[in-house]
Amino acid sequence: MPEHTVIDTRAGYLAAVERIAGGSGPVAVDAERASGFRYSQRAYLIQMFRRDAGTFLFDPPAIGRFDELDAAIHDDEWVLHAATQDLTCLREVGLDPARIFDTELAARLLGMPRVGLGTVVEELLGIHLAKEHSAADWSTRPLPEPWLNYAALDVELLPDLRDAMEELLQQAGKAEIARQEFADELTRELVVVRSEPWRRLSGIHSIRGLRNLAVARELWLARDALARELDTAPGRLVPDASLTAAAKALPDSKRALASLREFTGRASRTELDRWWAAIEAGRSTDDLPVLRGPGDTLPPPRSWSDRNPEADARLKAAREAISALSEERAIPVENLLTPETLRRVAWAPPAEVTPETIAQALRAHGARPWQIEATSQVIALAFVESTQTADEAPEAAS
Repeated sequence: MPEHTVIDTRAGYLAAVERIAGGSGPVAVDAERASGFRYSQRAYLIQMFRRDAGTFLFDPPAIGRFDELDAAIHDDEWVLHAATQDLTCLREVGLDPARIFDTELAARLLGMPRVGLGTVVEELLGIHLAKEHSAADWSTRPLPEPWLNYAALDVELLPDLRDAMEELLQQAGKAEIARQEFADELTRELVVVRSEPWRRLSGIHSIRGLRNLAVARELWLARDALARELDTAPGRLVPDASLTAAAKALPDSKRALASLREFTGRASRTELDRWWAAIEAGRSTDDLPVLRGPGDTLPPPRSWSDRNPEADARLKAAREAISALSEERAIPVENLLTPETLRRVAWAPPAEVTPETIAQALRAHGARPWQIEATSQVIALAFVESTQTADEAPEAAS
């Protein structure tokens, strides 16, 4: 197979499966999507490299399912960079690893200040990796040769990078931590289904009034339906800022909508009837949205001092303790313990705060064993000290 030829036939795919299965060592994997250009998050190119096998560039829309390839390498270690970005689109075509090594996550655990693939490769392997095509439209056909060269290099360096990182993790005593984190990535729910996805509209928090919110909702739903139909990124039809502006303005006619200066985008005028119908639906509906969407989200921490002063004190004390531990272990705070987990335990701690009860609470929120071992005692101590400080404050004031 000529180097950097895209495999887009069944025969070519099956021949590649045989070669990859006969290779040695871990399998380096990457996927390219067309985010920002297409509605779907499907893979438009899947790259693989394995020692003693070579580099393979697959065209997923042409091939369809990759079940034979998954069966051949399922139990081998797969090396990816930022695995959570690619696992969903890989699983869509039947590629679902049992074991991974995530070089981006490894870089975080090693305390590297920058964890992009190009930076990490340059620092550990001494090779400059150009990233000029990372935001390209990978649904383009045929794919230009420079793009294919870029895509191939992304995976060809991963096994060497993995080996260098494995050695550093061993030296730092973090190999077991990495193993737990890699395993956790494979169990996460990567596709979050939201009950009201329209609430993610940029700028929606600046919209006042339930009727205005109803119009924003209908505009978002109309744009989403068109984007899905055309397989185009919604923002390329009409940007979020335009929908927000229209919802705030509440134009009283199609002409007024058309003359709204902030209502822009390539489909803002060609689909004017669609947008006006959405505005009319929002203006007339009896199904008005509530100001806040459903869910068990906590209030923003900035409001805790008024709404729950004790929780605010616990959170601030624990954050300080976790930050110090993060520096000591050279692991970013967000990897040492997710901020959401810390907030939830601070908001509703166990009735009796001890390292053991905090460990149980952390486990219930999905913390890994190494995280629990590292943080439960310092969090418990911080919570207890914050309570003691609060109890002493009135005495000091008197």
